Amino acid sequence: MSIGSIIVRDRDAAGSGAGPTGAMQAEAKKPEPRPDPALTESILGGVPEEAGAEPACFTDLNLDQIVAAVINGRQEYNLVPFFRAPLLQADAVRYRHEVFRDLEDGAVSGAVRRFAQRMRELRETLAKAAKLHYRYQKERVVLDAVTSYCEAATDLSGDFSQARLQSRGLIAFRDFLARHTCSSQFLALRREAMRIKDELSNVRYCLHIKGGHIRVRKPENEIDYSAEVEKTFDRFNRGAVKDYLANFSDFFEMNHIEAAVLGMVAQLYPPLFEALDTFCAANATFVDPKISAFDRQAQFYLAYLDYIAPLRRDGLDFCYPEVLSGGKDICSTGSFDLALAQKLHAEKAVVVGNDFHLNGAERIFVVTGPNQGGKTTFARAFGQLHYLASLGCPVPGKSARLLLFDQLFTHFEKEEDVRSLHGKLEDDLLRIHQILHAATADSIVVMNEIFTSTTLHDALFLGREIMERLSGLDLLAVCVTFVDELSRLNEKTVSLVSTVDPKNTVRRTFKIVRRPADGLSHAMAIASRHRLAYGDLRKRLAP
Repeated sequence: MSIGSIIVRDRDAAGSGAGPTGAMQAEAKKPEPRPDPALTESILGGVPEEAGAEPACFTDLNLDQIVAAVINGRQEYNLVPFFRAPLLQADAVRYRHEVFRDLEDGAVSGAVRRFAQRMRELRETLAKAAKLHYRYQKERVVLDAVTSYCEAATDLSGDFSQARLQSRGLIAFRDFLARHTCSSQFLALRREAMRIKDELSNVRYCLHIKGGHIRVRKPENEIDYSAEVEKTFDRFNRGAVKDYLANFSDFFEMNHIEAAVLGMVAQLYPPLFEALDTFCAANATFVDPKISAFDRQAQFYLAYLDYIAPLRRDGLDFCYPEVLSGGKDICSTGSFDLALAQKLHAEKAVVVGNDFHLNGAERIFVVTGPNQGGKTTFARAFGQLHYLASLGCPVPGKSARLLLFDQLFTHFEKEEDVRSLHGKLEDDLLRIHQILHAATADSIVVMNEIFTSTTLHDALFLGREIMERLSGLDLLAVCVTFVDELSRLNEKTVSLVSTVDPKNTVRRTFKIVRRPADGLSHAMAIASRHRLAYGDLRKRLAP
């Protein structure tokens, strides 16, 4: 097999106009897909319940680090599936933007956070109840959980009724919650729970303890001397006195003696405890599924807002991007690598933002420049922006217009795997071939430092072959390379260059600018590092 055959063997199929590649060359904007009828059934607009496999692009783009940090401390909600399912409709993205904007209102997010805390306490209470051994104690804990749930749902409904909601998602949930908390079923649940709870609080009984025997009976006009005792000893309460009260251990679970006493009390009030049995049996699952789903899905929004909040306080910009389901005129101002920004924030270092845009036939950014100049960071930021936009999240930057892709592919340099029995170059070619075979006109490809293991001549040859295939697919791409010639391939390629300080060519600015690649900045930086610049040579060769 020749060195370029892996790349070029599908050239005829790609250029023939047959199949998906040739059919997607038109520039005309595609009609907006019709919204899913189930869009307003959840505040996320429809999501998978179980986590799919982690997208292959996550590691290359450091999205795995971002998601891990976002969901940290919220593992109970299983948010991973939400971050692995990009949206495919522009209206679904706008739907989430609306919810995000509502939750940026402190009154709205405060109400949701209070509700989430009460629901968390509810789950903890029910988890404790499941571990209890004695029936009546378990049932009383469940009864308390029901009343807590009813109060939490009612309070959230009241908070939402007073909030100025603008999103379709929260408005739909507010209307549902208002109907639910006013429904006969909910009101009957709350009323019965409160009735039983009130009657239990009024239960009175007397204990007769003699030796190892305990007898329980109803009160028979016994005199309550507690008030008289307090009145008698109140005269001795002069200022601060030493506290002689003893502390008793308060275990949540009853012991066998307490359980036996409670069992005898239940025999004294059979109708009440039978009502408690019936109530708990009938309401084993009392939380409405839609309310439970809201509690979980709201954490997707709150977790991401909490993650970017420190960066916003540092003055970094986040925006709600316009997403394109047709057309390729994308742009962004002030964008940055989100994972790197979090690291720099912890180090109190400066975050450098960059701009980019594509117009007309332009499709591919070719990024060149000195090493350690921010090229890879730019490529990652480009991929991150598009992926986060496909989730409906605010993205780093002052403004953005981005493509709503069907697939996002990455090709970053990897260490050679001896188990594959392939050389590094062959492995690169096989991976690129898989990308080119699966990509469509609506895909995005991010390639970083490809073919570094081969000669410049071969890298140029292979790079041209790949760029021609990408151009033929008419997809969006970023290609970080050391081969300047690739930036001048055709009208679809745009040259971006990582810059250095003109006064100190060794110092990187991490700014990526749109200009022709010439390699001079890189060459001057290398020459200066090794003291081979013109000034250095004059000093060394001076007589």
